[in-house]
Amino acid sequence: MKIASLFSGAGGLDLGFKKAGFDVVWANEYDSTIWQTFEANFPDTVLDRRSIVDVPASVIPSVDGIIGGPPCQSWSEAGARRGITDKRGQLFFEYVRILKEKQPKFFLAENVSGILHPQHEEALANIIASFEDAGFLVSWKLLNAKHYEVPEDRQRVIIVGYRKDLGLRYTHPNPMTRSLVLKDAILDLPAASPALEKNKTNGPRLGIPNHEYMVGGFSTIYMSRNRVRTWDEPSFTIQAGGRHAPIHPQAPVMELVEKDVRRFVVGQEDLYRRLSVRECARIQTFPDDFIFHYRDVGDGYKMVGNAVPVQFAFHLARQVLADLSGVANGEPASV
Repeated sequence: MKIASLFSGAGGLDLGFKKAGFDVVWANEYDSTIWQTFEANFPDTVLDRRSIVDVPASVIPSVDGIIGGPPCQSWSEAGARRGITDKRGQLFFEYVRILKEKQPKFFLAENVSGILHPQHEEALANIIASFEDAGFLVSWKLLNAKHYEVPEDRQRVIIVGYRKDLGLRYTHPNPMTRSLVLKDAILDLPAASPALEKNKTNGPRLGIPNHEYMVGGFSTIYMSRNRVRTWDEPSFTIQAGGRHAPIHPQAPVMELVEKDVRRFVVGQEDLYRRLSVRECARIQTFPDDFIFHYRDVGDGYKMVGNAVPVQFAFHLARQVLADLSGVANGEPASV
């Protein structure tokens, strides 16, 4: 089945769908720091580099599905939570515009858990209603990627719609029985390299691509809580900024000094370093042959942290494929 991808980023969602058997034929990404990475890893996908607001639906090829996670900053618990009043939050409606015109068999949208904050209740209801008015039966649910073969605590809202004439309603996949932890993802990696001055990349000098970490001090906000998960735990959420990357599990848990103040264990400060871009990518279940291209190490963290974990996307996609294959084979639809 052919799909188009909106707000593609580095392509974590795309790669998960590709792994499940979908063909990503067209994608859209406006951030110029991502283009090289996407095109290098998806050489057979046409990449449209315009802002989605400037993309007419007519240029998107006929596809079975449309996937993508509109920018989440305006819904984030850590941000100002401006939601639908923010221009980035309004990009949801660009998604709806394209769905209305293209009428694919299905769509999938992903966003942060902050969209469920009480102040966004009316906005979320309007978003779901807009998807339904566009012609889709919609299901949504808060899922944690750690239940789907991802060694990371990462809660995300997954919204899926099937075109109404198909008579289907998506059932989100059941959690897996075994959870992965940090040692499953990164224990075999050798020591990482620090970034160069001004956090520029080491580039081809790295033995393992992207296995470098951001250097520099830690803010008081960062030091307000523990940032270390042990080898036998899933990672904290991988964020889009290197400054707030989790600490490598080689370090002991940070000590509590007083409320909202922690410190590195005295005498073991040298063990506290941020996870490398490659370690973050491993945690996000990107394969090692998926190379991130950047000059500033911060852009590497941004691409990895904004992505949907590949294996999480795979499980979501496999359920879509099973549902639509049943319809194609003439099995009774269920709503």
